[in-house]
Amino acid sequence: MADTSSPAPDSLRSITLTRTARGEYRADNGRGATLDLGTGDTDRFTPVELLLVAIAGCSAVDVDFLTSRRAEPEAFTATMEGHKAKDERGNHMTGLRLTFDLTFPEGEAGDAARSVVERAIQQSHDRLCTVSRTVELGTPIEVGVRD
Repeated sequence: MADTSSPAPDSLRSITLTRTARGEYRADNGRGATLDLGTGDTDRFTPVELLLVAIAGCSAVDVDFLTSRRAEPEAFTATMEGHKAKDERGNHMTGLRLTFDLTFPEGEAGDAARSVVERAIQQSHDRLCTVSRTVELGTPIEVGVRD
C-alpha cells in the first residue's frame, strides 16, 4: 500500500552527486561533508558498498543508542554482506545479512547493555532503521531528467 499522506515539512533528505571523472563521483550532503565513490576500479566505495554501509550504519546507530544508555561498549562492529545477482529482474542484491559483534564491560552496567542487544537489533530491523525499512518495503524510485 502506497503512502498517500503529505510529507512533514522537515522530512526531506537529499544529496547531490557530481561527476569528477569517468566512473568517479563526489556526493555532497549540503552540510559540508563529501564522499568520493566510483565503480570499484579504485579504492573508493562503490554504490553497492555504500548501500551496505547505509544499512549497517543506520542499524548501528539504533543499536548503539539503545545499548550505550546502559554501558559504553568495549567493542562495536557491524558487518553487512550480500551477493550481487543478475537475473530476469536485473541487477540486485540477495542474501543480505547484518551481524553485530558487541562487547560490553563486566558488571551490572555491561549486563544491562547485553540484556537489550537482541531487542535493540530487532527494533532497528522492524521499525527504527529508515534505510533497511525502505529496502524491505521496496519503495519505488521515481527517475527523470531536470528540465
